[in-house]
Amino acid sequence: MSNTPPHPDQERPAAIRTLDLAKQYGTGDAATHALRGVEINFHRGEFIAVMGPSGSGKSTLFNMVGALDAPSAGRILIDEVDAAQLSANELAFLRCRKIGYIFQSYNLVRYMTALENVTLPMVFAGIDAETAHKKGMQLLEQVGIADRWDHRPLELSGGQQQRVAIARSLANNPMILLADEPTANLDFKTGREVLDLLERINKDRQVTVICSTHDHRLLAMCDRIVWVRDGRIERIQKREDLEITVGHMAGEDDQ
Repeated sequence: MSNTPPHPDQERPAAIRTLDLAKQYGTGDAATHALRGVEINFHRGEFIAVMGPSGSGKSTLFNMVGALDAPSAGRILIDEVDAAQLSANELAFLRCRKIGYIFQSYNLVRYMTALENVTLPMVFAGIDAETAHKKGMQLLEQVGIADRWDHRPLELSGGQQQRVAIARSLANNPMILLADEPTANLDFKTGREVLDLLERINKDRQVTVICSTHDHRLLAMCDRIVWVRDGRIERIQKREDLEITVGHMAGEDDQ
């Protein structure tokens, strides 16, 4: 029997697994193959960046693992449940209970206050109003914006809207947090604050955080970086294996 200890990744169960995942748009000669046989495990408690040039399939992969789109072939197992086999109602339940979403454009409801936006997923989950209100305020406090609970999105800065979006994503205690370009619309300082917040959530709550991003600042806090190109996983790197120098990252190419 081998005395070699298992790799740390092997000790953690997968939050998401993809098996021979493919996505095709269109048919015949006009078909676009956005994903081609992608197989990857996202482990529980990991912080992962998904990176790649425009048109690489990065956004498609992000939508697939978030159960926002259905594959053309292959399987997506979210907490060992095959998302492709679920009905519309079952998918809605899965997304509501298992996954928190942070969208690049925030996707806040304009006529609702910050607190109402945060508690909206709890309403869908059937949580009573008093409990939702209390938890919503706690979440706004955790992301540092409780004093703006009664402000509507147009009364908030971009960074404040992003904090509300993060609080909303945590409403139903998800095991997976998907962040699509979370710093794209923010200035440098605010973007740094948002990244620090995501890192704290990952460590304190042991939530699996998957970010689709072009922001190389994210690399310093990720466990792994998944590089996507031409619809395939080009390579997967651990943070400690990256070689970063001023103005360049080894293997960065034209990402």
